[in-house]
Amino acid sequence: MSKRERQAQILTLIKHERVTSQESLREFLAERGTEVTQATLSRDIRELRLVKVPGADGTAHYSIPEEWESTPSLANLLPTLFHSADGVSHLLVVRTLKGAAQTVAAGIDFEEWPEVLGTLAGDDTILLIVRSPDAREALEDRIREMAGVGNA
Repeated sequence: MSKRERQAQILTLIKHERVTSQESLREFLAERGTEVTQATLSRDIRELRLVKVPGADGTAHYSIPEEWESTPSLANLLPTLFHSADGVSHLLVVRTLKGAAQTVAAGIDFEEWPEVLGTLAGDDTILLIVRSPDAREALEDRIREMAGVGNA
């Protein structure tokens, strides 16, 4: 089974079953003939943007956040919305088109890049706090590359 097929199966399960843990999700998949490791399942959950939400009875279960279902990926947003990036030390400032900073910052947050400690977004400016100056340089290069502007 391909990754795409497995993830489609996971989405179907999440939409039709009350899945409360990774282990129960793994069991649901196994019942349907799909064996998966915990590491693969964790990666699938992150890539599918699944979150745990509390039910009426207080038991948390996996769900697909509606706001993410229609949101394009950061790789799709940056080529259109990116204006510039510049930084010093542990700080990177990313400029976007007016009104786009919140959307781009949410996309950056969703990526869960380990070098990013946090983001603050205004109307057209995002401040990223990064773990080290070297990490900031690499992150700046990655964002420019995703935006399709190279390292200018």
